[in-house]
Amino acid sequence: MRHSEFHRSHRIGWLRAAVLGANDGIVSTASLIIGIASAHASHETILLTGIAGLVSGAMSMAAGEYVSVSSQADTEAADLARERIELATDHESELKELTGIYIGHGLTPELAHQVAVQFTAHDALGAHARDELGIIETMNARPVQAALYSAATFAVGALLPLLVVLLAPKPQLILHVAIMSLAFLAILGGLAAKAGGANLWKGSVRVAFWGVLAMAATASVGSLFGVVAA
Repeated sequence: MRHSEFHRSHRIGWLRAAVLGANDGIVSTASLIIGIASAHASHETILLTGIAGLVSGAMSMAAGEYVSVSSQADTEAADLARERIELATDHESELKELTGIYIGHGLTPELAHQVAVQFTAHDALGAHARDELGIIETMNARPVQAALYSAATFAVGALLPLLVVLLAPKPQLILHVAIMSLAFLAILGGLAAKAGGANLWKGSVRVAFWGVLAMAATASVGSLFGVVAA
């Protein structure tokens, strides 16, 4: 029978971008809304500010993720190009290098040499990319994927506090936004932990804790510098 296992490492790329986007969307938009509301702004101003934050934040997340992950991809490509040159010009040294890596992993020198020879014959660049550089397919940098996931999940996350603004009574707006946003963050942390195979409670508390700090900070700023809208 063929043995198969389920691993979560293939989710790392998109899961990181998705969690970061959704978390940032909830935290930044809720904090922005609470800060503006604490400054006694009108309901229309609060809503407009939240929408502007959603649009600008989603675009910023997309651009930031694309640039940062593109830098990672460029570095990986440069390392692979260097390995190609070294394999073409100094084959024996590269074989010894690969053998040394496998010895370091616990193989005997004889077996390590045999494994290095076979891997080199099968896919020399792939062997060096995986075992020397640590570049594996499931973790390859994908700039467009990261940008799209981050922008989309930021927009979804930011939309949640905005819906609370639309539905909550204005006198209790800050309280409703804070409570519901913390609930959204706790759910997000739990879902991310479940997808990554981690502890649900730990994931929820970790995300909610930083959300509390962010919202408290912006509420303080809004109260300190706010003015009553004319």
